[in-house]
Amino acid sequence: MSIGAFDAAAAYGRALGTGSSSGIAAPRPAAGGAAAGAKGFGSMIEEMVSDAAQGMRHAEQASAMQVAGKGDLIDVVTAIGAAETALDTVVAVRDRVVNAYGEIMRMQI
Repeated sequence: MSIGAFDAAAAYGRALGTGSSSGIAAPRPAAGGAAAGAKGFGSMIEEMVSDAAQGMRHAEQASAMQVAGKGDLIDVVTAIGAAETALDTVVAVRDRVVNAYGEIMRMQI
């Protein structure tokens, strides 16, 4: 499955709550210009990475509690699963960004 530029723009617009349901990104208000769009994407990525890191720390704490005999195995498995899902999401987004950058660099102007 391949994602195109319009698909990526629509997904980004839906993530920010500005996209339309038709798959075409709605125009953004000109309040902050291009800097606001870059800040929005950067803060979204920063939030994803910090959530993934927090999930991994929680999984480590749950594992340590289990090893010490104070934790529940179900909590450990749940925390590890959540951390793994968050990390997989961050890696998938990174891969898509790298692929999009590669496509942009191959475009002829």
